[in-house]
Amino acid sequence: MKIRNVAELRAYGENAKLKFALKKDGMKIIVGMATCGIAAGAKPIMEALNEEVKKNKLENVVLAQAGCIGLCQYEPIMEVFEEGKQKVTYVKMDAGKAREIVEGHIIGGRIVNDYTIGAATAHAN
Repeated sequence: MKIRNVAELRAYGENAKLKFALKKDGMKIIVGMATCGIAAGAKPIMEALNEEVKKNKLENVVLAQAGCIGLCQYEPIMEVFEEGKQKVTYVKMDAGKAREIVEGHIIGGRIVNDYTIGAATAHAN
């Protein structure tokens, strides 16, 4: 798509906002799928999340991918956004951990602290 003027840019931006907006009372899960994320194993994570969202009929969950999140040493990375709450960043993920997060955080409402960036940086020190 070639954007030719400011009006087209604004329209494109508004369309993108609508496309990625949280559903009412919902969550958004983003998986880093840049080269470093894919090389670290992000694709099986995305596949596991897709399966879990469908299996559990989680209609209030938006699953999306992002480019570089900027924390390559922690790849694969998964972020959970929930309206009115602070973003939770899960790091060094795999498909099994992603399934645990769906069960514990997405369905159960409990952050899985062992897989968060806070836990990873605490262990690094």
